[in-house]
Amino acid sequence: MQTALTLHMTLHQTNHPMNILFLCTGNSCRSVLSEGTFNHLAPEGWQAISAGSQPTGTLHPRAVALLHRKGISTEGYYSKSWDDLPVTPDIVVTVCGSAAGETCPAYLGPVLRTHWGLDDPGHVVGTDEQIEAAFERTYAIILARMHAFLALPLEELQADRNRFKTELDRIGTLLP
Repeated sequence: MQTALTLHMTLHQTNHPMNILFLCTGNSCRSVLSEGTFNHLAPEGWQAISAGSQPTGTLHPRAVALLHRKGISTEGYYSKSWDDLPVTPDIVVTVCGSAAGETCPAYLGPVLRTHWGLDDPGHVVGTDEQIEAAFERTYAIILARMHAFLALPLEELQADRNRFKTELDRIGTLLP
């Protein structure tokens, strides 16, 4: 794991701010956890947003509580449709999982796309401890992937979209 100073220096190797869209079907849990975590770690001028192809209209209370426990603000976050995006993303990351046979929405547009599949902890059934453990595990995966993304040599990769896509796809397989 890189130190904060090294990570900060790596992040500022690029002058181009990025808009990242974390996309899933409901936009209540995984995409919101990803949005909050990215925005908490990213340099000024970079922004993550989340959306869903069929938003539930509410954020999962356990996802919001987890982000707050980690010191991550959710101010202004809400479950929204991908039809209502305030900006055009540079990168779209789908976070739908395969365990429940989910169909990931396919974002159309001239953007770099990658898939970082995550099983939905909001669908876990069990004791409070088992459910909380599933949320913590999902957050740990997201955190590891965010650190890997933010450590990339972004200035180099922006000049080589194929290599950038390969790196993004690799990150989607990482586990803590």
